Amino acid sequence: MKIAFVGVPSPGHLNPMASLARQMKLRGHDVLFLSLMDTEAVAVAAELPFAPLCPEAYPAGGFLKFIEPLGRLQGEEALEYTFQLLADISRNEFVGLPKVLAQHKVDAVLLDEVNNPLGLVPMSLGMPYATVSNALPFDFTGLTPVCTFSASHDPSSEGLVRNRQFLQRMKPIFAPREAVGREYAQRMGLDIDWDDPFATISKRLWLAQTPKVFDLDASPWPSQFHYTGPFHDGAGRGSVGFPWEQLTGDPLIYASLGTLQNGLAEMFNTIAKGVGERSGMQLVLSVGPVLDVREIKSLPKNAVIVNSAPQLELLKQTTLCITHGGLNTALECLSQGVPMVVVPITNDQPGVAARIAATGTGTFIPLKELTASSLRAHVDEVLGNPKYRSNALRLKKNIQMTQGLTKAADLLEEAFGLRST
Repeated sequence: MKIAFVGVPSPGHLNPMASLARQMKLRGHDVLFLSLMDTEAVAVAAELPFAPLCPEAYPAGGFLKFIEPLGRLQGEEALEYTFQLLADISRNEFVGLPKVLAQHKVDAVLLDEVNNPLGLVPMSLGMPYATVSNALPFDFTGLTPVCTFSASHDPSSEGLVRNRQFLQRMKPIFAPREAVGREYAQRMGLDIDWDDPFATISKRLWLAQTPKVFDLDASPWPSQFHYTGPFHDGAGRGSVGFPWEQLTGDPLIYASLGTLQNGLAEMFNTIAKGVGERSGMQLVLSVGPVLDVREIKSLPKNAVIVNSAPQLELLKQTTLCITHGGLNTALECLSQGVPMVVVPITNDQPGVAARIAATGTGTFIPLKELTASSLRAHVDEVLGNPKYRSNALRLKKNIQMTQGLTKAADLLEEAFGLRST
Protein backbone atom coordinates (compact mmCIF):
# COMPACT_ATOMS: atom_id res chain seq x y z
CA MET A 1 0.00 0.00 0.00
CA LYS A 2 1.33 3.43 -0.96
CA ILE A 3 0.37 6.16 1.53
CA ALA A 4 0.44 9.86 0.60
CA PHE A 5 1.03 12.43 3.33
CA VAL A 6 -0.38 15.82 2.29
CA GLY A 7 1.48 18.66 4.01
CA VAL A 8 0.09 22.13 4.69
CA PRO A 9 2.80 24.64 3.63
CA SER A 10 3.72 25.88 7.10
CA PRO A 11 6.67 24.57 9.17
CA GLY A 12 4.45 23.98 12.22
CA HIS A 13 2.41 21.57 10.10
CA LEU A 14 5.07 20.27 7.72
CA ASN A 15 7.60 19.17 10.33
CA PRO A 16 5.29 16.88 12.35
CA MET A 17 3.66 15.48 9.19
CA ALA A 18 7.09 14.74 7.71
CA SER A 19 8.18 13.09 10.96
CA LEU A 20 5.16 10.79 10.87
CA ALA A 21 5.76 9.94 7.21
CA ARG A 22 9.41 9.25 8.01
CA GLN A 23 8.40 6.93 10.87
CA MET A 24 6.15 4.98 8.52
CA LYS A 25 8.94 4.76 5.94
CA LEU A 26 11.34 3.43 8.60
CA ARG A 27 8.78 0.71 9.30
CA GLY A 28 9.05 -0.41 5.70
CA HIS A 29 5.94 1.25 4.24
CA ASP A 30 5.74 2.91 0.83
CA VAL A 31 5.17 6.63 1.46
CA LEU A 32 4.95 9.77 -0.64
CA PHE A 33 5.03 13.35 0.65
CA LEU A 34 2.81 15.81 -1.21
CA SER A 35 2.76 19.58 -0.81
CA LEU A 36 3.53 22.78 -2.69
CA MET A 37 6.90 23.03 -4.43
CA ASP A 38 8.35 25.45 -1.87
CA THR A 39 8.17 22.71 0.78
CA GLU A 40 10.32 20.16 -1.04
CA ALA A 41 13.33 20.88 1.22
CA VAL A 42 11.37 19.53 4.22
CA ALA A 43 10.79 16.22 2.42
CA VAL A 44 14.42 16.05 1.28
CA ALA A 45 15.69 16.60 4.85
CA ALA A 46 13.39 13.81 6.07
CA GLU A 47 14.54 11.57 3.19
CA LEU A 48 11.02 11.23 1.82
CA PRO A 49 9.98 10.83 -1.82
CA PHE A 50 8.24 14.05 -2.85
CA ALA A 51 5.71 15.10 -5.47
CA PRO A 52 4.54 18.72 -5.91
CA LEU A 53 0.92 19.74 -5.74
CA CYS A 54 -0.42 22.42 -8.08
CA PRO A 55 2.96 23.48 -9.53
CA GLU A 56 1.23 25.64 -12.14
CA ALA A 57 -0.57 27.71 -9.49
CA TYR A 58 2.32 27.65 -6.98
CA PRO A 59 5.67 27.32 -8.80
CA ALA A 60 8.95 27.28 -6.87
CA GLY A 61 9.24 30.54 -4.94
CA GLY A 62 5.66 31.46 -5.77
CA PHE A 63 4.09 30.62 -2.43
CA LEU A 64 6.40 32.92 -0.46
CA LYS A 65 4.69 36.01 -1.83
CA PHE A 66 1.38 34.74 -0.44
CA ILE A 67 2.62 34.12 3.12
CA GLU A 68 4.88 37.17 3.42
CA PRO A 69 1.99 39.55 4.36
CA LEU A 70 1.00 37.19 7.18
CA GLY A 71 4.17 38.13 9.06
CA ARG A 72 2.79 41.63 9.64
CA LEU A 73 -0.74 40.65 10.67
CA GLN A 74 -2.18 39.60 14.01
CA GLY A 75 -5.44 38.59 15.69
CA GLU A 76 -8.59 38.11 13.62
CA GLU A 77 -7.05 39.98 10.68
CA ALA A 78 -4.36 37.29 10.46
CA LEU A 79 -6.99 34.56 10.92
CA GLU A 80 -9.02 35.93 8.00
CA TYR A 81 -5.94 35.99 5.82
CA THR A 82 -4.96 32.45 6.85
CA PHE A 83 -8.35 30.89 6.11
CA GLN A 84 -8.75 32.77 2.83
CA LEU A 85 -5.32 31.47 1.83
CA LEU A 86 -6.33 27.94 2.85
CA ALA A 87 -9.47 28.28 0.74
CA ASP A 88 -7.45 29.41 -2.29
CA ILE A 89 -5.00 26.52 -1.89
CA SER A 90 -7.87 24.05 -1.50
CA ARG A 91 -9.52 25.29 -4.68
CA ASN A 92 -6.36 24.39 -6.58
CA GLU A 93 -5.74 21.15 -4.66
CA PHE A 94 -9.25 19.88 -5.40
CA VAL A 95 -8.10 19.86 -9.02
CA GLY A 96 -4.48 18.82 -8.52
CA LEU A 97 -4.68 16.23 -5.73
CA PRO A 98 -6.79 13.58 -7.58
CA LYS A 99 -4.36 13.78 -10.52
CA VAL A 100 -1.26 13.28 -8.36
CA LEU A 101 -2.87 10.42 -6.41
CA ALA A 102 -3.70 8.66 -9.65
CA GLN A 103 -0.32 9.40 -11.26
CA HIS A 104 1.60 7.90 -8.34
CA LYS A 105 -0.87 5.05 -7.77
CA VAL A 106 -1.57 6.04 -4.17
CA ASP A 107 -3.76 3.69 -2.13
CA ALA A 108 -4.41 5.78 1.03
CA VAL A 109 -3.90 9.35 2.13
CA LEU A 110 -3.28 11.39 5.28
CA LEU A 111 -4.70 14.91 5.43
CA ASP A 112 -4.13 17.80 7.83
CA GLU A 113 -7.24 18.79 9.78
CA VAL A 114 -6.62 22.49 9.18
CA ASN A 115 -7.46 21.77 5.54
CA ASN A 116 -10.14 19.20 6.34
CA PRO A 117 -12.43 19.88 3.32
CA LEU A 118 -9.78 18.02 1.27
CA GLY A 119 -11.26 14.87 2.82
CA LEU A 120 -13.83 15.18 0.05
CA VAL A 121 -11.18 14.04 -2.46
CA PRO A 122 -10.58 10.53 -1.04
CA MET A 123 -14.30 10.33 -0.27
CA SER A 124 -15.09 10.92 -3.95
CA LEU A 125 -12.42 8.36 -4.96
CA GLY A 126 -13.53 5.72 -2.46
CA MET A 127 -10.00 5.83 -1.02
CA PRO A 128 -9.20 5.19 2.66
CA TYR A 129 -7.86 8.23 4.46
CA ALA A 130 -6.95 9.47 7.91
CA THR A 131 -6.97 12.95 9.43
CA VAL A 132 -4.09 14.43 11.43
CA SER A 133 -4.31 17.48 13.71
CA ASN A 134 -0.81 18.96 13.66
CA ALA A 135 -2.23 22.09 15.30
CA LEU A 136 -4.82 22.05 18.09
CA PRO A 137 -8.02 20.28 17.00
CA PHE A 138 -10.90 22.66 16.33
CA ASP A 139 -13.97 22.13 18.52
CA PHE A 140 -16.98 23.36 16.56
CA THR A 141 -19.52 21.90 19.02
CA GLY A 142 -19.26 24.72 21.58
CA LEU A 143 -18.55 22.36 24.49
CA THR A 144 -15.08 23.88 24.85
CA PRO A 145 -13.77 27.23 23.60
CA VAL A 146 -12.68 27.06 19.97
CA CYS A 147 -8.87 27.23 19.99
CA THR A 148 -8.70 30.66 18.36
CA PHE A 149 -9.57 32.10 21.80
CA SER A 150 -7.53 32.01 25.01
CA ALA A 151 -10.53 31.45 27.30
CA SER A 152 -10.29 28.80 30.00
CA HIS A 153 -12.64 25.83 30.05
CA ASP A 154 -15.98 26.65 31.71
CA PRO A 155 -18.64 23.89 31.64
CA SER A 156 -21.34 26.13 33.17
CA SER A 157 -24.30 27.36 31.12
CA GLU A 158 -22.64 30.78 30.94
CA GLY A 159 -19.46 29.17 29.61
CA LEU A 160 -21.38 27.26 26.94
CA VAL A 161 -23.12 30.46 25.83
CA ARG A 162 -19.73 32.17 25.62
CA ASN A 163 -18.35 29.29 23.52
CA ARG A 164 -21.25 29.55 21.06
CA GLN A 165 -20.62 33.29 20.79
CA PHE A 166 -17.00 32.54 19.95
CA LEU A 167 -18.14 30.22 17.16
CA GLN A 168 -20.47 32.87 15.75
CA ARG A 169 -17.57 35.31 15.62
CA MET A 170 -15.47 32.75 13.75
CA LYS A 171 -18.18 31.71 11.29
CA PRO A 172 -17.39 34.36 8.63
CA ILE A 173 -13.66 33.63 9.00
CA PHE A 174 -14.11 29.90 8.36
CA ALA A 175 -16.71 30.49 5.61
CA PRO A 176 -14.36 30.75 2.57
CA ARG A 177 -12.78 27.35 3.29
CA GLU A 178 -16.20 25.71 3.73
CA ALA A 179 -17.56 27.37 0.59
CA VAL A 180 -14.80 25.82 -1.53
CA GLY A 181 -15.62 22.42 -0.02
CA ARG A 182 -19.32 22.82 -0.74
CA GLU A 183 -18.57 23.68 -4.37
CA TYR A 184 -16.45 20.56 -4.80
CA ALA A 185 -18.98 18.30 -3.06
CA GLN A 186 -21.76 19.57 -5.32
CA ARG A 187 -19.60 19.10 -8.42
CA MET A 188 -18.77 15.52 -7.41
CA GLY A 189 -22.34 14.66 -6.35
CA LEU A 190 -21.37 14.05 -2.71
CA ASP A 191 -24.16 14.23 -0.14
CA ILE A 192 -22.54 15.96 2.86
CA ASP A 193 -24.23 16.95 6.11
CA TRP A 194 -22.68 20.40 6.52
CA ASP A 195 -24.31 20.77 9.95
CA ASP A 196 -21.94 18.03 11.16
CA PRO A 197 -18.70 19.79 12.21
CA PHE A 198 -16.74 16.58 11.56
CA ALA A 199 -18.38 15.78 8.20
CA THR A 200 -15.15 15.72 6.16
CA ILE A 201 -12.94 14.34 8.94
CA SER A 202 -11.93 10.70 8.42
CA LYS A 203 -14.32 8.20 10.01
CA ARG A 204 -11.46 5.68 10.02
CA LEU A 205 -8.82 7.53 12.10
CA TRP A 206 -8.21 11.02 13.46
CA LEU A 207 -4.81 11.58 15.09
CA ALA A 208 -3.81 14.57 17.21
CA GLN A 209 -0.25 15.23 18.28
CA THR A 210 -1.67 17.09 21.28
CA PRO A 211 -1.04 14.99 24.42
CA LYS A 212 -4.24 14.19 26.29
CA VAL A 213 -2.78 15.62 29.49
CA PHE A 214 -2.33 18.97 27.69
CA ASP A 215 -5.89 19.32 26.37
CA LEU A 216 -8.97 20.77 28.07
CA ASP A 217 -11.33 18.46 29.92
CA ALA A 218 -14.58 17.42 28.23
CA SER A 219 -13.36 17.85 24.68
CA PRO A 220 -16.10 16.27 22.50
CA TRP A 221 -14.13 14.15 20.06
CA PRO A 222 -15.66 11.24 18.10
CA SER A 223 -14.65 7.62 18.64
CA GLN A 224 -12.01 7.56 15.88
CA PHE A 225 -10.12 10.43 17.54
CA HIS A 226 -6.87 9.58 19.34
CA TYR A 227 -4.52 11.73 21.38
CA THR A 228 -0.93 10.67 20.79
CA GLY A 229 1.83 13.14 21.62
CA PRO A 230 4.41 15.15 19.68
CA PHE A 231 5.44 13.92 16.23
CA HIS A 232 9.15 14.65 16.50
CA ASP A 233 12.17 12.53 17.19
CA GLY A 234 14.99 15.06 16.79
CA ALA A 235 15.92 13.76 13.34
CA GLY A 236 15.03 14.32 9.70
CA ARG A 237 15.32 18.10 9.66
CA GLY A 238 17.58 20.33 7.64
CA SER A 239 20.67 21.73 9.32
CA VAL A 240 20.56 25.33 10.55
CA GLY A 241 23.73 27.34 10.98
CA PHE A 242 24.17 28.89 14.42
CA PRO A 243 27.02 30.78 16.16
CA TRP A 244 27.49 28.26 18.96
CA GLU A 245 30.75 29.95 19.93
CA GLN A 246 28.76 32.99 21.13
CA LEU A 247 27.03 30.99 23.87
CA THR A 248 28.50 31.69 27.29
CA GLY A 249 27.43 28.42 28.91
CA ASP A 250 24.82 30.23 31.04
CA PRO A 251 21.19 28.98 31.05
CA LEU A 252 19.30 30.35 28.06
CA ILE A 253 16.16 32.41 27.66
CA TYR A 254 15.14 31.44 24.15
CA ALA A 255 12.65 33.65 22.29
CA SER A 256 10.99 32.94 18.94
CA LEU A 257 7.71 33.90 17.29
CA GLY A 258 7.74 31.06 14.78
CA THR A 259 8.22 31.21 11.04
CA LEU A 260 5.01 32.87 9.83
CA GLN A 261 4.08 35.71 12.21
CA ASN A 262 7.62 37.05 12.38
CA GLY A 263 7.50 40.41 10.63
CA LEU A 264 6.61 42.33 13.80
CA ALA A 265 9.87 44.09 14.67
CA GLU A 266 8.27 45.99 17.55
CA MET A 267 7.38 42.74 19.31
CA PHE A 268 10.99 41.57 19.19
CA ASN A 269 12.15 44.94 20.49
CA THR A 270 9.69 44.62 23.36
CA ILE A 271 10.99 41.12 24.13
CA ALA A 272 14.58 42.39 24.17
CA LYS A 273 13.66 45.21 26.58
CA GLY A 274 11.49 42.95 28.73
CA VAL A 275 14.21 40.34 29.20
CA GLY A 276 16.90 42.97 29.78
CA GLU A 277 20.24 42.30 31.45
CA ARG A 278 20.01 39.23 33.68
CA SER A 279 22.99 38.01 35.64
CA GLY A 280 23.89 34.40 34.87
CA MET A 281 21.50 34.11 31.90
CA GLN A 282 21.75 34.64 28.15
CA LEU A 283 19.07 35.61 25.64
CA VAL A 284 18.88 33.89 22.25
CA LEU A 285 16.46 35.70 19.93
CA SER A 286 15.36 34.08 16.66
CA VAL A 287 13.54 36.68 14.52
CA GLY A 288 12.69 34.66 11.42
CA PRO A 289 13.72 35.10 7.78
CA VAL A 290 11.90 38.39 7.10
CA LEU A 291 13.45 40.88 9.52
CA ASP A 292 16.91 42.43 9.44
CA VAL A 293 18.49 41.66 12.81
CA ARG A 294 19.71 45.29 12.91
CA GLU A 295 16.09 46.39 13.42
CA ILE A 296 16.13 44.91 16.93
CA LYS A 297 17.43 47.35 19.54
CA SER A 298 17.96 47.33 23.33
CA LEU A 299 19.49 43.86 23.29
CA PRO A 300 21.29 42.60 26.41
CA LYS A 301 25.06 42.75 25.90
CA ASN A 302 25.54 38.99 25.69
CA ALA A 303 22.41 38.31 23.57
CA VAL A 304 22.62 36.22 20.42
CA ILE A 305 20.25 37.29 17.64
CA VAL A 306 19.74 35.22 14.49
CA ASN A 307 17.23 34.87 11.66
CA SER A 308 16.81 31.13 12.29
CA ALA A 309 17.94 28.76 15.00
CA PRO A 310 18.22 25.00 15.64
CA GLN A 311 15.34 25.09 18.08
CA LEU A 312 15.38 21.49 19.29
CA GLU A 313 19.07 21.71 20.16
CA LEU A 314 18.78 25.08 21.89
CA LEU A 315 15.85 23.98 24.03
CA LYS A 316 18.12 21.40 25.67
CA GLN A 317 20.00 24.36 27.20
CA THR A 318 16.97 26.58 27.80
CA THR A 319 15.49 27.59 31.17
CA LEU A 320 12.59 29.66 29.77
CA CYS A 321 11.08 30.03 26.32
CA ILE A 322 9.25 33.16 25.18
CA THR A 323 7.01 32.06 22.33
CA HIS A 324 4.00 32.93 20.18
CA GLY A 325 2.37 29.68 21.28
CA GLY A 326 2.49 27.62 18.11
CA LEU A 327 1.65 24.05 19.12
CA ASN A 328 4.85 22.63 17.65
CA THR A 329 7.04 25.02 19.65
CA ALA A 330 5.01 24.46 22.81
CA LEU A 331 5.31 20.67 22.52
CA GLU A 332 9.02 20.89 21.80
CA CYS A 333 9.41 22.98 24.97
CA LEU A 334 7.39 20.52 27.04
CA SER A 335 9.37 17.60 25.62
CA GLN A 336 12.42 19.23 27.21
CA GLY A 337 10.65 20.31 30.42
CA VAL A 338 10.97 24.01 29.53
CA PRO A 339 8.31 26.40 30.93
CA MET A 340 7.04 29.24 28.77
CA VAL A 341 5.82 32.81 28.62
CA VAL A 342 3.41 32.97 25.69
CA VAL A 343 2.35 35.99 23.64
CA PRO A 344 -0.27 34.50 21.27
CA ILE A 345 -0.65 36.31 17.97
CA THR A 346 -3.31 34.42 15.97
CA ASN A 347 -4.63 31.04 14.72
CA ASP A 348 -4.62 28.34 17.46
CA GLN A 349 -1.98 30.16 19.52
CA PRO A 350 -4.53 31.62 21.99
CA GLY A 351 -5.83 28.09 22.63
CA VAL A 352 -2.29 26.82 23.21
CA ALA A 353 -1.73 29.71 25.64
CA ALA A 354 -4.88 28.75 27.55
CA ARG A 355 -3.64 25.17 27.88
CA ILE A 356 -0.22 26.29 29.06
CA ALA A 357 -1.90 28.36 31.76
CA ALA A 358 -4.28 25.51 32.67
CA THR A 359 -1.43 23.01 33.06
CA GLY A 360 0.71 25.49 35.02
CA THR A 361 3.58 25.10 32.55
CA GLY A 362 3.82 28.84 31.98
CA THR A 363 1.90 32.09 31.72
CA PHE A 364 0.58 34.13 28.84
CA ILE A 365 0.15 37.79 27.95
CA PRO A 366 -2.61 38.88 25.54
CA LEU A 367 -0.96 40.68 22.65
CA LYS A 368 -2.75 43.96 23.35
CA GLU A 369 -1.32 43.93 26.90
CA LEU A 370 2.28 43.27 25.86
CA THR A 371 4.76 45.84 27.12
CA ALA A 372 8.36 45.54 28.25
CA SER A 373 7.26 45.86 31.88
CA SER A 374 4.44 43.28 31.60
CA LEU A 375 6.79 40.82 29.92
CA ARG A 376 9.44 41.42 32.58
CA ALA A 377 6.90 40.63 35.29
CA HIS A 378 5.90 37.35 33.60
CA VAL A 379 9.52 36.33 33.03
CA ASP A 380 10.29 37.05 36.69
CA GLU A 381 7.24 35.03 37.77
CA VAL A 382 8.10 31.93 35.73
CA LEU A 383 11.79 32.03 36.59
CA GLY A 384 11.12 32.71 40.24
CA ASN A 385 8.37 30.17 40.92
CA PRO A 386 9.55 26.54 40.72
CA LYS A 387 6.04 25.21 40.08
CA TYR A 388 6.27 26.10 36.38
CA ARG A 389 9.43 24.09 35.84
CA SER A 390 8.02 21.25 37.95
CA ASN A 391 4.82 21.13 35.88
CA ALA A 392 6.78 21.27 32.62
CA LEU A 393 8.91 18.35 33.80
CA ARG A 394 5.73 16.44 34.69
CA LEU A 395 4.47 16.83 31.13
CA LYS A 396 7.91 15.91 29.79
CA LYS A 397 7.67 12.62 31.66
CA ASN A 398 4.16 12.01 30.29
CA ILE A 399 5.32 12.73 26.73
CA GLN A 400 8.26 10.35 27.13
CA MET A 401 6.00 7.58 28.44
CA THR A 402 3.37 8.06 25.72
CA GLN A 403 5.81 8.08 22.77
CA GLY A 404 3.44 9.93 20.46
CA LEU A 405 5.21 9.21 17.19
CA THR A 406 5.28 5.46 17.86
CA LYS A 407 1.66 5.47 18.99
CA ALA A 408 0.55 7.41 15.91
CA ALA A 409 2.35 5.00 13.57
CA ASP A 410 0.82 2.01 15.38
CA LEU A 411 -2.65 3.49 14.95
CA LEU A 412 -2.04 4.20 11.27
CA GLU A 413 -0.94 0.63 10.65
CA GLU A 414 -4.04 -0.65 12.42
CA ALA A 415 -6.37 1.71 10.54
CA PHE A 416 -4.97 0.77 7.14
CA GLY A 417 -4.47 -2.93 7.92
CA LEU A 418 -0.69 -2.78 7.63
CA ARG A 419 2.14 -4.71 9.24
CA SER A 420 5.52 -3.22 10.01
CA THR A 421 8.38 -4.81 8.09
